[in-house]
Amino acid sequence: AARLSGGENRLVSLPLSRIRVIMKSSPEVSSINQDALFLTAKATELFVQYLATYSYKHGRGKEKNALTYSDLSHTAEECETFQFLADILPKKILASKYLKMLEKEKRDGEVGEDDEEDEEEEEEDEAVDKDVGS
Repeated sequence: AARLSGGENRLVSLPLSRIRVIMKSSPEVSSINQDALFLTAKATELFVQYLATYSYKHGRGKEKNALTYSDLSHTAEECETFQFLADILPKKILASKYLKMLEKEKRDGEVGEDDEEDEEEEEEDEAVDKDVGS
């Protein structure tokens, strides 16, 4: 395998030093071959290009002649191939909607906790009734 020369580094746009740092952050990786580093960088670029192209074609990008975050998040949510990105590219929501969601969850959680406490009290009462009856 040929070693990367200065000219081959130009075949990738992503900074190889950053990719090396990311790869080394994995505890299973002890050393990184230059060829593996180059191929990882190239594969990453091709993946990002494919994601962007797919999102542009299947989103509203054509209408606006631009690729937007919402196009990317929609692709991550709707396309099975990209669903693993759904947590990384969540749909944007307004802060006011998020606060309302939190309040609703809190209310539902309190109701759920009250229900659990009621169930526990009923179980204790049943246990006491059984002990008294025997």
